Amino acid sequence: MNTFLWVVVPYLCLATFVVGHAWRYRYDAFGWTTRSSQLYENALLRLGSPLFHFGMLGVVGGHVVGLLVPRSWTAAVGVSDHLYHYAAVGGGLVAGVMTLVGLAILVYRRRTVGPVFSATTRMDKVMYAFLAAAIVLGMWNTVAGSVFSLGGEYNYREGVSVWYRSFLAFSPDAALMADAPIGFRLHALVAFGLFALWPFTRLVHVFSAPVGYLTRPYVVYRSREDRLGARPSRRGWERVG
Repeated sequence: MNTFLWVVVPYLCLATFVVGHAWRYRYDAFGWTTRSSQLYENALLRLGSPLFHFGMLGVVGGHVVGLLVPRSWTAAVGVSDHLYHYAAVGGGLVAGVMTLVGLAILVYRRRTVGPVFSATTRMDKVMYAFLAAAIVLGMWNTVAGSVFSLGGEYNYREGVSVWYRSFLAFSPDAALMADAPIGFRLHALVAFGLFALWPFTRLVHVFSAPVGYLTRPYVVYRSREDRLGARPSRRGWERVG
């Protein structure tokens, strides 16, 4: 069972993530969109969307550092375990609360605004459920495992992080995840489920960020009078004949 959960399932989800995006881009390029509903309602969207997206940037950044950067590397640059712990917990709680509040506003908007609710698909509902579960479990692991230290503090950098790096290196050690607390295991399974669903939801817009706007040339605007042969308009009637 441990091999199935922490070797087979993650690689199946990863394969679905990669192949699914290739399929979606090949056969549904015009559906590669956020399915924006801003025209239907703007007030709640202007509040919830920045909270959610900026919070997610912090969440993703924290996961990148926590999962991909070994403990020995941070120690080598003078970051002690104590300092890393406080930075990770503090930053994680702020980013998590922002993401959770933003998501709650977006879900409330989607449920209470008629046109937005009518434009909501089944995959949207499934996506929101997985997102909410992943965020709540991540917050629970941060609070229960680091702040309250229920059952003793679990050092995920010596367990989950090592397993994740071994997973990316195609040599996963299932025993590392089997020994992790139930909250971390559930969080990992929900996250992999979200990755498997990703290509079939509006989340594909993450890979369509308008990066080209940073390097595109300036757009030059000219008035009509600057065109060759144009003449300024005059007030009143013009002579005919």
